[in-house]
Amino acid sequence: MPDRSEIVCICGSTRFVDEMRAANRDLTFAGVIVVAPGEADELITNEQKVALDALHLRKIDLADRVLVVNPGGYIGESTSREIAYAHATGKPISFTDPSDQ
Repeated sequence: MPDRSEIVCICGSTRFVDEMRAANRDLTFAGVIVVAPGEADELITNEQKVALDALHLRKIDLADRVLVVNPGGYIGESTSREIAYAHATGKPISFTDPSDQ
Protein backbone atom coordinates (compact mmCIF):
# COMPACT_ATOMS: atom_id res chain seq x y z
CA MET A 1 0.00 0.00 0.00
CA PRO A 2 1.44 3.41 -0.93
CA ASP A 3 2.21 6.01 1.74
CA ARG A 4 -0.75 8.02 0.53
CA SER A 5 -3.61 7.60 -1.89
CA GLU A 6 -3.37 9.05 -5.38
CA ILE A 7 -5.14 12.39 -5.81
CA VAL A 8 -7.05 12.93 -9.06
CA CYS A 9 -8.64 16.20 -10.15
CA ILE A 10 -11.71 15.79 -12.35
CA CYS A 11 -12.19 18.42 -15.04
CA GLY A 12 -15.04 18.79 -17.52
CA SER A 13 -18.04 20.78 -18.60
CA THR A 14 -20.79 21.26 -16.04
CA ARG A 15 -23.15 19.80 -18.66
CA PHE A 16 -21.57 16.44 -17.76
CA VAL A 17 -22.29 16.59 -14.03
CA ASP A 18 -23.74 13.05 -13.98
CA GLU A 19 -20.69 11.64 -15.78
CA MET A 20 -18.34 13.52 -13.43
CA ARG A 21 -20.22 12.16 -10.41
CA ALA A 22 -19.90 8.62 -11.83
CA ALA A 23 -16.15 9.09 -12.38
CA ASN A 24 -15.85 10.47 -8.83
CA ARG A 25 -17.67 7.46 -7.43
CA ASP A 26 -15.61 4.95 -9.43
CA LEU A 27 -12.30 6.58 -8.49
CA THR A 28 -13.32 6.85 -4.83
CA PHE A 29 -14.19 3.15 -4.67
CA ALA A 30 -10.80 2.45 -6.27
CA GLY A 31 -9.14 4.17 -3.29
CA VAL A 32 -8.39 7.48 -5.01
CA ILE A 33 -8.80 10.89 -3.38
CA VAL A 34 -10.93 12.93 -5.79
CA VAL A 35 -11.11 16.70 -6.15
CA ALA A 36 -13.85 17.83 -8.49
CA PRO A 37 -15.46 21.02 -9.77
CA GLY A 38 -17.73 22.86 -7.36
CA GLU A 39 -21.43 22.46 -8.03
CA ALA A 40 -24.19 25.06 -7.88
CA ASP A 41 -27.91 24.36 -8.11
CA GLU A 42 -28.63 27.87 -9.35
CA LEU A 43 -27.16 30.20 -11.93
CA ILE A 44 -23.97 31.83 -10.72
CA THR A 45 -22.67 35.32 -11.37
CA ASN A 46 -19.69 35.98 -13.61
CA GLU A 47 -17.72 36.94 -10.49
CA GLN A 48 -18.55 33.59 -8.88
CA LYS A 49 -17.54 31.75 -12.09
CA VAL A 50 -14.17 33.52 -12.15
CA ALA A 51 -13.63 32.59 -8.48
CA LEU A 52 -14.62 28.96 -9.06
CA ASP A 53 -12.35 28.73 -12.12
CA ALA A 54 -9.40 30.04 -10.09
CA LEU A 55 -10.21 27.63 -7.26
CA HIS A 56 -10.26 24.72 -9.69
CA LEU A 57 -6.71 25.56 -10.80
CA ARG A 58 -5.64 25.24 -7.14
CA LYS A 59 -7.33 21.81 -7.11
CA ILE A 60 -5.19 20.84 -10.11
CA ASP A 61 -2.15 21.98 -8.11
CA LEU A 62 -3.10 19.50 -5.36
CA ALA A 63 -3.61 16.58 -7.74
CA ASP A 64 -1.20 13.91 -8.90
CA ARG A 65 -3.04 13.74 -12.22
CA VAL A 66 -6.06 15.12 -14.06
CA LEU A 67 -9.01 13.19 -15.51
CA VAL A 68 -10.99 15.08 -18.15
CA VAL A 69 -14.60 13.90 -18.42
CA ASN A 70 -15.42 14.60 -22.06
CA PRO A 71 -18.27 12.47 -23.48
CA GLY A 72 -18.30 12.64 -27.26
CA GLY A 73 -14.91 14.37 -27.12
CA TYR A 74 -16.46 17.70 -26.01
CA ILE A 75 -14.09 20.13 -24.29
CA GLY A 76 -15.32 23.63 -23.52
CA GLU A 77 -13.43 26.85 -22.92
CA SER A 78 -12.90 26.47 -19.16
CA THR A 79 -11.85 22.84 -19.52
CA SER A 80 -9.42 23.78 -22.31
CA ARG A 81 -7.87 26.35 -19.97
CA GLU A 82 -7.61 23.74 -17.20
CA ILE A 83 -5.94 21.26 -19.58
CA ALA A 84 -3.42 23.93 -20.65
CA TYR A 85 -2.73 24.72 -16.98
CA ALA A 86 -2.25 21.04 -16.14
CA HIS A 87 0.15 20.65 -19.09
CA ALA A 88 2.08 23.75 -17.99
CA THR A 89 2.45 22.38 -14.46
CA GLY A 90 3.49 18.90 -15.65
CA LYS A 91 0.40 17.01 -14.51
CA PRO A 92 -0.44 13.80 -16.38
CA ILE A 93 -3.80 14.10 -18.13
CA SER A 94 -6.20 11.39 -19.24
CA PHE A 95 -9.60 11.59 -20.92
CA THR A 96 -12.76 9.52 -20.53
CA ASP A 97 -13.23 9.86 -24.32
CA PRO A 98 -9.73 10.06 -25.80
CA SER A 99 -10.98 9.86 -29.40
CA ASP A 100 -9.57 13.22 -30.51
CA GLN A 101 -6.89 13.85 -27.87
